Amino acid sequence: MIINPNIAIIEALPGVGGDEAKIWMKELLLSYIRYAQKKGFKFVYLDDNIVKITGEKSFSIFKNETGVHRVQRIPLTERRGRVHTSTAVIVVLPQIISSHIRINPDDLEWQFFRSGGHGGQNVNKVSTAVRLTHKPTGITVSASRERYQEANRRIAMDLLLSKLYQLEEEKKKGIVYSYVKNVGTGERAEKIRTYNFPQNRLTDHRTGKSFFNLKEIIEEGRWEKVLI
Repeated sequence: MIINPNIAIIEALPGVGGDEAKIWMKELLLSYIRYAQKKGFKFVYLDDNIVKITGEKSFSIFKNETGVHRVQRIPLTERRGRVHTSTAVIVVLPQIISSHIRINPDDLEWQFFRSGGHGGQNVNKVSTAVRLTHKPTGITVSASRERYQEANRRIAMDLLLSKLYQLEEEKKKGIVYSYVKNVGTGERAEKIRTYNFPQNRLTDHRTGKSFFNLKEIIEEGRWEKVLI
């Protein structure tokens, strides 16, 4: 496969921690977008939790963000002031320019449903949203933000090709638990980073480095010294 080095597709998923994990995954995704905007990159949402970022070498910039991101903080709903631990799973995918993969149409299961409301009222009247499952691997992708089903079908197929590429890359690296097929378990022990808000500290467990401007990194998108 040939990938576009100037496009990064970032998917955010909740790990462990219930509602706090869902909040955390959205905050992470927004923080990446803020950083991309600072660099003059363009972005577009492909789905509620998936964003496509276009800019010079954007895939190289973000590709090492794939993994479990553990957050430690006091949730707004916590009455006793206790620090909670939750996780989000980030998966960074490339966009495929051309593929040697020939997908058997019989291996694909298409489902169509009504969108949750993005794009105006017209979206809700017909089944424009798409869910696509690749039966041999069990990989499922969805697209719902476009107004027309055909546009969402193209997005879903592009996402599937990206995930199939990433699955092959994981196999080459000997990764047993796939972030695209199994989506990672989101267990706290899998973490690549810890974000400790009471201490305003971000620690990358791969490099051993810690940064003590966590709030600026998340709220202002100041990732330039953190990304590896």
